[in-house]
Amino acid sequence: MVTYSGHLKRVLLQVLESHGVLADVKNIPLDIDGIKREMLRINGSLKAVLSSVPESSITHSDYKALRAKFAAYLDSYDFEGELDAMYMLYAEDVMRINNVRAKILEALEDKGMMKSTMEMVEQL
Repeated sequence: MVTYSGHLKRVLLQVLESHGVLADVKNIPLDIDGIKREMLRINGSLKAVLSSVPESSITHSDYKALRAKFAAYLDSYDFEGELDAMYMLYAEDVMRINNVRAKILEALEDKGMMKSTMEMVEQL
């Protein structure tokens, strides 16, 4: 039987894995499709946490703050439309693609969201 803590940890690890793919500049430069795939994976994981892991089910005091960061990120940032527009115009422009990737990473790291995610995984 999977507990809320186990489920949360698995989902947070997926978020960290996708963040790592976006952040790893040693990788072959990601194309727009690769960036979009990882961004959608992160967004889906954050939505899953918000909808399937109630605040009352996790005893760590930092969980409530982490949920608030996830909700703020999802409310404040939407890169999907930007990536779709870029695909038509700048699919071959590596500099623009890297700039969008950097903006996505900046948004994920805003207010220490990724640091808090890593700390929560370590606590679980």
